[in-house]
Amino acid sequence: MQEIGTVKSIDGHFAKVVLSRRSSCCDSCEKDSCDIPEEGVETEAINQAGAKVGQRVKVVMKPYTFLKGALILYAFPILALFVGAFLGKAYLNRVFEGTDSELLAAIGAIVAFVASLLIVKIISGKMARKTEYKSVIESIVEG
Repeated sequence: MQEIGTVKSIDGHFAKVVLSRRSSCCDSCEKDSCDIPEEGVETEAINQAGAKVGQRVKVVMKPYTFLKGALILYAFPILALFVGAFLGKAYLNRVFEGTDSELLAAIGAIVAFVASLLIVKIISGKMARKTEYKSVIESIVEG
C-alpha cells in the first residue's frame, strides 16, 4: 500500500506525514460519504528518504503489515463473538440451569467480544512501538 503525503514534522528518524484525502480515496470519494477529513490523515513513518518538513513524499506500508493489522482489528473480535456465543450456550447452561440458552449465548458473546477489544487494544499498542509495523517514507516526490 502506498500513499502520497506531505511531511508535517520531523522527530529523529521518524516523520509525521499528512496523507491527503484525494490520494486515499483514489478520486472516487463522494464528499458527503467519505470518512477521511478534508485536511487528510496524519501518520508516523520512518524517514528513510531523509525528507524535510513541507516536502511531498511517497509513504509505503508493507502489505503483510497492513493485512496483519486488519486481521487483528476486525477478524479477531468477530471470531471472539462467535466463540463466546458457542461457549456461552454450551457451558454456561450447566452453571445456570434453567436459564434460557439463547440469553447465555448472548452473554457469552458480549463478554468475549469486550475481552477481545481489550486484547486488540493491548496488541495494537505493542505493534505501534515496533518499527517493523510502521510506514516508511520511500522517496521524495517533490520538494
